[in-house]
Amino acid sequence: MTVLNKEEIKKIIPHREPFLFIDMINEVIPGKFVSATKDVNADEYYFKGHFPGNPVMPGVVLIETMAQAGAVSLLLMEEYKGKLVLFAGIEKARFKRIVRPGDTLKIESNILSMRRNIGKAEAKAVVEGELACSAELLFFIN
Repeated sequence: MTVLNKEEIKKIIPHREPFLFIDMINEVIPGKFVSATKDVNADEYYFKGHFPGNPVMPGVVLIETMAQAGAVSLLLMEEYKGKLVLFAGIEKARFKRIVRPGDTLKIESNILSMRRNIGKAEAKAVVEGELACSAELLFFIN
């Protein structure tokens, strides 16, 4: 069940194509948890150079995808609506599976802590039940 589609996501976070990586939000508890989906398409701009003839979703794009999902959860909170969520750090990032065109990413992000406008989230991206990427994301809400 889709809670938010791409057009509704655009009303919450400022990202736009070609840098909007979340297709839908499946479940959200504002400020606590989010489950999102990204369908990885062959026409994504980064596949032209990463790598010709052997397309692999860049790890930095996986991290950004997880961060965008978490940002939706945060920006649904009344006190943060209209704000900007920025990276403050990335810890314990691990890449376990190559992501290719045709894959569907299932992203989950749990907010671990919040202190004023700085926090930490635990995020993961899974393809067909297999972990593709995990990280702890530190963020700053501006």
